[in-house]
Amino acid sequence: MSNEIAFFAYLLEKYAEYKNEHTAAILAKWEQSNLIEYIMQMYQMYHTERIENAFADIDGRMYHRKSIL
Repeated sequence: MSNEIAFFAYLLEKYAEYKNEHTAAILAKWEQSNLIEYIMQMYQMYHTERIENAFADIDGRMYHRKSIL
């Protein structure tokens, strides 16, 4: 398993815990918001910063995508 995929799985689990939701529900939301590819591309930044920064970025992206739909 690549580092990026392993980190994606870790981030998904931690984000679901942060939101108090199941990982499947979070993954579905990320898919609906077309965030999977974006999150994968952000590996370099996300894995070197505090995980809360990744959460804040993802929350902002999801909010922005909801507001334009």
